[in-house]
Amino acid sequence: MSLSLYSAYRQRQLEALLEISRALTSRLDLPSLLRTILHYAAEMVGAEVGYIALTRPGGGMRLATGYGLPSRVFNALAPYLAQKSADPDFWSEAELRRQLAIVREALGAPLEQAIALPLVLEGEQSVGGIFLFRSGSAAFSPGDRSLLRDFADQAAIAVRNARQVEQLRVEKARVETIIENSPNGVLILDPEMRVLVSNRALSNLVGLPPEHIRGRPCAEVLQLQNPTGDHLCLSGRPLPPPTGVWYGEGDIVRPGRRRVTVGITYSPLFDRNGHLLNIIATLTDITRYREAEELKSTFISVISHELKTPVSLIKGYASTLAREDAPLSPEMVREYGRIIEEESNRLNELINNLLDASRIQAGALQLEIEDVSLARIAETAVERFRTQSASHRFELDFPADLPQVRGDEKRIRQVLDNLLSNAIKYSPAGGTIRVGAWREDHRVIGYVADTGIGIPPEEQKNVFERFYRVESGLRRSTQGVGLGLYLVKAIVEAHGGEVWLQSEPGKGTTFFFSLPVAE
Repeated sequence: MSLSLYSAYRQRQLEALLEISRALTSRLDLPSLLRTILHYAAEMVGAEVGYIALTRPGGGMRLATGYGLPSRVFNALAPYLAQKSADPDFWSEAELRRQLAIVREALGAPLEQAIALPLVLEGEQSVGGIFLFRSGSAAFSPGDRSLLRDFADQAAIAVRNARQVEQLRVEKARVETIIENSPNGVLILDPEMRVLVSNRALSNLVGLPPEHIRGRPCAEVLQLQNPTGDHLCLSGRPLPPPTGVWYGEGDIVRPGRRRVTVGITYSPLFDRNGHLLNIIATLTDITRYREAEELKSTFISVISHELKTPVSLIKGYASTLAREDAPLSPEMVREYGRIIEEESNRLNELINNLLDASRIQAGALQLEIEDVSLARIAETAVERFRTQSASHRFELDFPADLPQVRGDEKRIRQVLDNLLSNAIKYSPAGGTIRVGAWREDHRVIGYVADTGIGIPPEEQKNVFERFYRVESGLRRSTQGVGLGLYLVKAIVEAHGGEVWLQSEPGKGTTFFFSLPVAE
């Protein structure tokens, strides 16, 4: 080759490599890059046919692109390459000749020469190979191999970059999926404390759609009430040190929805130079934990008071009876004994209610199901309460053909006792208390109605909660810890029924409950 021809050849090679370098930086997709590399490589060495094969993650190889290859050649090569791997034996002369035979037979062209070079990344990892074929007796020279090495290196770089981009895309999608489906609210903030990213749980917590969250200062998104701890979103807070994590709590008040208490962890993200990149705020709904703490406090307060009263009375009257110097008439002894018995019964009822509440909470409430008469249980309960309240008039309203129900007689009696006790407590001026039932399809609907003070609408949804007592002037003067209606609801639901109420302040309350019909 003359000097001028060699110079032109080298110039063409440099132009080809420069064009490939430009393609690598132009963000073309991998098939386009490999097609460009293969095209220049084939032209530079005078190849008529060629292809680039890449390794598959699960094993085997696949055709990534071809030069001068019709579909019938692809169809012939694909099954063969799928069974191969880019190990050292794959680059042997015998292996190359087998591929040449497949291409020549499928193409029907007099191809005689073949050359292959692996696409090798750093660490000697082979990701595929470049294969070229041509006709004629002139074999590929060491110069051709050296030239193709440059093209193979460029192809290896393209594959590496594409796989890194794909890995980043997969990781990004994975992180986005984790954030979006996290049960905790997530905010990603920029250094100016504006929201870059938020997830579905965050929208549910603050009651705002995503489009109304992104781009806004986090102090506007998290309008916390009763904040405690440290909050980066609040104005005037200094940025934390690179190793710092801040935590705070507060209440989120959403219009028309219940208050939510959240715990917020602020995790700053810094670059290598210590510059703040982002702050990740994670919001956890701790409402139930806060409610549990309040419930525990309420439990201790209420129980200590309710236990103290009967114990003090029992102790006081028993001590008086035990005094030898106390001038007690037989009437006084009987009266003191009656009070001790009443307070003992009250104490026993309180303890039983607490035990039942614990069993319900633990899912250990046992029922002995049988066919029972709701009318008979109600009649017995009403007769017992008639002796306790002379100011109330009791009425029974049960049809003669009312069917029996499937239930635990002891527990159903407990339901009626709690409802009747409530009706008496919250009807201090006396009045009528009506107990009745009727059949409705496959269930019996029972009810206890009073003409007492009623329940305000805003409190009706809470009356079945543990330790909840309606706010009223009678609250201080009436006994109880707020477990009666909680037990009523739990017992009825354990029978497969439901409980609800109708009430109007100043006019009374009716509690309804359903039980399955005994067929």
